[in-house]
Formats: sequence, structure tokens, C-alpha cells
Amino acid sequence: MDDTPPDTVLARVPAGAHELTVRAVLQDDPTSPVILLLPAMGVPARYYRRFVGNLHAHGLSVVTFDLRGQGESAPLPARGVRFAYQDLIDDVDAVIDVIASALPGAPRFLLGHSLGGQLGMLHTASRPGRVRGVVLVASGSAWYAAFPGIYRLRTLFGPQLVAGLARVLGYWPGHRLGFGGRQPVGLVRDWARQSRTGRYVLAGSSTNYEAALRSVDVPLLTVTVSGDRLAPQSSVDHLAGKAIRARRVHKHYSRTLAGADQLGHFSWVRNGAELSRWIREWVTEVHDLSLQS
Repeated sequence: MDDTPPDTVLARVPAGAHELTVRAVLQDDPTSPVILLLPAMGVPARYYRRFVGNLHAHGLSVVTFDLRGQGESAPLPARGVRFAYQDLIDDVDAVIDVIASALPGAPRFLLGHSLGGQLGMLHTASRPGRVRGVVLVASGSAWYAAFPGIYRLRTLFGPQLVAGLARVLGYWPGHRLGFGGRQPVGLVRDWARQSRTGRYVLAGSSTNYEAALRSVDVPLLTVTVSGDRLAPQSSVDHLAGKAIRARRVHKHYSRTLAGADQLGHFSWVRNGAELSRWIREWVTEVHDLSLQS
């Protein structure tokens, strides 16, 4: 039985030709810490419903929205529909504006899965002071050299192939090919560039993200997941290691701890009760330390 509390629409945010529907499951206390959950590439926000319920059961308010072109966000990526990482980072900032307006007394935290974690780190680097901390769950760098063994070759050539096909077709039809969902050319080109070089150099942006990441000083919680071949420890370390000033806590989420027969890059979402407890404890510690400083 799904006992996740129903969400409410907090706001609809115009974002150029796009509209973002911002949903929330809130605590009665408006000063409770709030988690902004950033999904993986091609994954709709509704996929995280059970995990949102886990977080809410541990006393956290949770805000969700679909990344551009996914779920409730329109239009769909197609030939001529242009957006990339920088646009998604701007969207994150617009949603934080909504949270700050609706819950001015609530400490804000970002929680990113896969691509969502990369966006959370890049947003925090380029918009300092907007959140108290960042949680990365099954989220690492796409740099091919940060992967072990044969997965290094897959991670080098896979994104380049995706970007090449997207350029020919006008978009990436991942919904038909079984990976990443339907994505615009610009986004997969940013992804492929980072996979190839290890650096975040974003189309349409003048921000030096590598330098900005080195200045990130908010606390960071990173979580690797058993059976996750898309975000192994080495990949997570490469992404988190860019924030050399951040106070990092790292945990590994095993099948035993999750109480699950199988885990992986996506299935942890449906087995997140213990993980949500970890996150709540970490958020409480970070918040208490900030009050003391």
C-alpha cells in the first residue's frame, strides 16, 4: 500500500518557453528543513514518490519538479528545441526562489540523483548562499577516466555516440532506445563533453564552473549504492572532489541496509527508508552546526 502523502502544487514557474510545475509534500511546521529533489536524466519526478514519502516520514518537507522536457515540463525535446545544462541550472534557481518565498524560515537542501546531483553541484557553485548543503545519491562525474575497467570505454564512447546521433536526428530519442529519455541536442552535448574531458564547460555560459566548484564550502553528503555501475565510488569521488573546500560525509547503501534483494542506480528509490533516515540525521547535524556558527 502506498501511504505517501499527496503532494500539492506549490507554483507554476514560467521559464522562457517552458513551464515548471513545482510540487511539494510539506510538514505542518513551515520552518522544517526542505529538500529540493533533482531527478536523473530522463526520469520523471513521480518516479521518486515512495522516496519522497520516506523523507517526509522523517520530518522533512520535500519539493519536486520535472526537469525541462520531462514529465509535466513542456515542450518535448525535438529538432529546434534548444536547452542544455545551463538552462536546467537556471530552472533550479527559479524553483529555489519559489521555496524561499513560500517557506522563508525553512533551511534549504538540494538532493540530486545522477544528472540531478551534477546540476545540484553546479548550481551551488554558481549561486553561493542559496542552500545549506547538497546530497548526492548515486550521482557522480561522467568522466570516462573515473570509471573502472571495461566501463571506462563504455563511458567514453557511449555519450559521444548519443551526442552524434542527437545532432543528426535533432534530439536524442532515448525513450525509444532505452536510455536517458528524450533529450535535446544541447544537453547531451554538454554531457558528452564532460564525459570526454572531465570538465564542466557549459554551452551558452561564461561561468568558469571548475573554479566555482573549488569554492563550494557547503556540507556535502555523498551516497554510493550497491550494484550501481553508472555511479561507482570512483565516479562519485571525482565529482565530489571538485568541491575541495566542502566538508564531505560519505556513506554506502548496501542491500542489507536497504532490506532489498537487489539495488542499483535506479532501484534504490523504491528501497529508501533507511537512506532517508541517514539524510534526516545529516540535515539535522548540518542545521544545528549552522545555528552554532
